[in-house]
Amino acid sequence: MTGQGQAGPDAAARPGTAKPPEQTVYLNGEFMPLSEARVPVLDRGFVFGDGVYEVVPVYRGVPFRWSQHLSRLARSLAKVRIDNPLDDAGWTGLVAELLSRHPWQDQFVYLQVTRGVARRDHLFPADVQPTVFAMSNEFKPVLRQAIEQGIAAVSLPDERWLHCDIKSISLLGNVLARQAAADAGAMECLLFRDGYLTEGSASNIWVVKDGRLLAPPRDALILEGIRYGLLEELAGSRGVPFDIRRISRDEVMGADELMATSATKEILPITLLDGRAVGDGPGPIYRKLFDAYQDAKVASAAKGWVRP
Repeated sequence: MTGQGQAGPDAAARPGTAKPPEQTVYLNGEFMPLSEARVPVLDRGFVFGDGVYEVVPVYRGVPFRWSQHLSRLARSLAKVRIDNPLDDAGWTGLVAELLSRHPWQDQFVYLQVTRGVARRDHLFPADVQPTVFAMSNEFKPVLRQAIEQGIAAVSLPDERWLHCDIKSISLLGNVLARQAAADAGAMECLLFRDGYLTEGSASNIWVVKDGRLLAPPRDALILEGIRYGLLEELAGSRGVPFDIRRISRDEVMGADELMATSATKEILPITLLDGRAVGDGPGPIYRKLFDAYQDAKVASAAKGWVRP
């Protein structure tokens, strides 16, 4: 398999302009140009989706909430019974080197570990080394229009498996949900299981009612996003009451505000759900939390990278 970068094709470059340096990736102990990265077709990540991943935002060269990302990666690996191929210092060194090979101050790092290469068989293979892949892309600012006007979402049934707490590369359910949202002209979807909110296709979802911030329970039905703990902290710092509990579909449809969070979205207001307006646009709780989020980014960058 050959990776595909975000940059446009060579043919799009104007004659006489310098070609930008090629993206560097890490694969199984080596740094190399993206175009040279190859994974055997019998890698279990390719044939089974047998692996886990992380996405880490980096602001001014400092990974944001790095220790929390390392902890979640370790949890996901343990739950699927893949030995962690690196200790915390090893992951930190890998990411530090990867960041240094790209010119951007703000980046987002993708880390992926699969069970490795073996003859195709559902059983775990013995004595196989995990495949470790990492890449980094420029983190471009979230669109101002989305921050100021909000995004559209649709509601969908949550038809995924029952281990959503694992950050698995097996994302077909999420892919189908995200495409359904796009087909409806929306940026995200809100998923419901048995009448209760779980999460979005690629984000955690937050509900505001009567000045209180509500979040679904931390359980196997959602991926506990790194921003989950962050928003709990930010809500406390800004005096916003915070409850973790089951949230019914009726409560979501009658919410004063809705928000989505993820590593790349940061925090965005949902102002249209199933074609109906949510509140009166981005609300006061969103604005408090958005400002607090930006302050947290600045503080993290100023503190620097505390490495294990």
